[in-house]
Amino acid sequence: MYLRISLRRANPPRTYSIRKLLYVNKMNQEEKLSESPYESALAIRVRYQETDQMGVVYHGNYFAWFEMGRTEYLRETTGMSYQDLENANILMVIIKAECSYHKPAHYDEVLTLKTRLLRLTRVRIEHEYRLYRDEELLATGHTILATVDRTGKIIPVPASLLDPSAKNENSKK
Repeated sequence: MYLRISLRRANPPRTYSIRKLLYVNKMNQEEKLSESPYESALAIRVRYQETDQMGVVYHGNYFAWFEMGRTEYLRETTGMSYQDLENANILMVIIKAECSYHKPAHYDEVLTLKTRLLRLTRVRIEHEYRLYRDEELLATGHTILATVDRTGKIIPVPASLLDPSAKNENSKK
């Protein structure tokens, strides 16, 4: 099984073997490098364009919110942005994404997305997401990302991503 992913920029499309990524992930499952108790919280106001005619949030928008949560989690825990990683020739590709919808979110509600690092292995980063309206759980999600370079080669996750001392050094740049 192969997945064809086009990288942003002007690079040619690359083919990643999902079977290889999942095999590498399975091999590294016991080799957990780090797990973070830190949780990032992001307030989101539901915009009209994110809803259907009934004012209910379209299911695909949850994944965009998960990406926002990952971005803020990275920024808060390391002081780095995705742009910093891309400039260092580190790309993160989604190899698995899932969402369970418990209750609907509606137009103009203020929601809280809580993002947490679930697992970090040599080549894989797993995040967990919980979306709330006040204290009411609306959705839960989970993503697995693999780190690759611009040629599509699987590379190790930089250890500095969760090193607390790296946040201070990265934020000074």
